Amino acid sequence: MIEFSLQKQLHSANGAMLFNIDHTIKQGAFIGVYGASGTGKTSLLRMLAGFLEPEKGFIKVNNTTWFNKEQKINLTPQKRKTGFVFQDYALFPNMTVKENLSYALDKTTAPSIVDELLGLVELDQLQNRKIQTLSGGQKQRVALARALVRKPDLLLLDEPLSALDSALREKLQTLILSLHKKFNLTTILVTHDLSEITRLADEVIFLKDGVIEKYGSPVEIFSAAQNNGALQLTAIVADKTNNELCLLIGKELLRIKIDASEIMSFEKGDSVIVNLETKDVKVKKR
Repeated sequence: MIEFSLQKQLHSANGAMLFNIDHTIKQGAFIGVYGASGTGKTSLLRMLAGFLEPEKGFIKVNNTTWFNKEQKINLTPQKRKTGFVFQDYALFPNMTVKENLSYALDKTTAPSIVDELLGLVELDQLQNRKIQTLSGGQKQRVALARALVRKPDLLLLDEPLSALDSALREKLQTLILSLHKKFNLTTILVTHDLSEITRLADEVIFLKDGVIEKYGSPVEIFSAAQNNGALQLTAIVADKTNNELCLLIGKELLRIKIDASEIMSFEKGDSVIVNLETKDVKVKKR
């Protein structure tokens, strides 16, 4: 179980903001963190990993205190059992794939984990290639494998797939979910991609202005029943050729016809109001 209470004054694009959240995460959960830019999503991961020190509060993981301001406890990132996957990979470009993983080993971890992970992320045939020769998807798999070398209690993912095309994103989403289950990880994912967070996360932390505005399942956060006989859903993709939207229903996707004038104004992430009586569909801008 992960318990934390974190307070820190942050500087966002909109000016000073007090980051102030308290939360508890169950062991083995897959948590998505969602919200507009500048709400503190990455800062949350950095505080948990030990890269950013809160001004007040504590972090307790499986009955071990990682941080407590009052007690003056602040474990270094190396002493916290976290794996961190950065948006820009943060790999050593002049090292080989295997050398990048081996560099993350500590004295308590058997070297055999490196070969195991290379096989799991399907990079064993590329283990002697230099990082600078790899594609974006291959680099991301290296970064993911390296984050798991020390068998972390907590895996932190900061928009790890944002630079990849949709087909590759789906493939790596499947890989992330399989590794999460295989290693019984507690995983926290920051992403702006609603389809990604809905597919992967058990629960969602919705941040706004440095505080948790909403917390619940993806269905509870992104689908809201309305009192006027309408249902608000989240649209993921617009097929403007066929005038269809792809909508989220829980973790399932539904294609629905929409008026041509409505679909031309659609942007990814807009909500869609479906009238359950008339079947009319209207795009609700963000």
